Amino acid sequence: MTQAIVTPLTQALEEGKLNRSELKSLMQRSDGPALCKLALWMLVLAGTTTLITLAWNSWLIWPAMFLHGIVLVHHFSLQHECVHYTVFRTRKLNNIVGQICGLIILLPHRFFRYEHCDHHTYTQLTGQDPELIPMPKTFGEYLLYLSAIPYWTAKFTEVARHAMGRLSDTEKRFIPKAEHAAVYRDARIMLGIYALIFSGMAVTGWWGLIWYWIIPLFLGEPVMRFIRMTEHVGRPTVAQMSENTRTNLISAPWRFLCWNMNYHAEHHYVPLVPYHALPRLHEKLRDHIYVEPRGYFGAHREILWQIREARA
Repeated sequence: MTQAIVTPLTQALEEGKLNRSELKSLMQRSDGPALCKLALWMLVLAGTTTLITLAWNSWLIWPAMFLHGIVLVHHFSLQHECVHYTVFRTRKLNNIVGQICGLIILLPHRFFRYEHCDHHTYTQLTGQDPELIPMPKTFGEYLLYLSAIPYWTAKFTEVARHAMGRLSDTEKRFIPKAEHAAVYRDARIMLGIYALIFSGMAVTGWWGLIWYWIIPLFLGEPVMRFIRMTEHVGRPTVAQMSENTRTNLISAPWRFLCWNMNYHAEHHYVPLVPYHALPRLHEKLRDHIYVEPRGYFGAHREILWQIREARA
């Protein structure tokens, strides 16, 4: 991971855009910003949950569940930050919150941490980056990815396979052998918790979580797929981070939901900078990164243009 960030940082330091004292300050971790944001996060969740309750006997329950689902799937962004141990000062608190987020969105935290480490090490390198989203060759492939059907198929298969004590060859590459048993255990615990939840609903006859959690999660995931594509898809499959990663300038509500991960190139430059300091890092490094000023939709316009040009 270190080799991937040395050159860009050296450039910024040499040009005086960033000094080592500023960098050290940006990397300082604190519980305060995250605790305040989590309090607001819970209020937002309470608000979207209330919308579902108010719309219970109306067709409006579907847009309410969709809105709630958008918030639910953004627990991925919080979990991602916890993987980097940058949300809170202590590793333990990052792990606890990350595991809760993973339970909500079917993503075991330990497995994600190892997978994501290789993503940072081999960003956008075909055959090496385990999180690489291939550039769609056709508009059909583009729409299929956005449907989240391939994503959920892969996730259900992945967790089931781990619970049965099996790893793919790719997973064996980035998960240390000493951690194989722990990865299997995590998957079994997660499936066990899900079984208890559904058993509890069956016994009590209250199936509310289907409407407050499961359906919203499936409705919201295409939005997360739409966002995840904007990070690297359409950028060159090369090791240079100034080329392979895209930063998107978006509105404050979206920045809140994604925990500032729209500043994705900055995050890849210096992964140890906490989410709340990324806007300040952006000001220092924006001349060294690829910035999409039109935000998520601008990134997708670029992706669609590339698909069209490739088929011309």
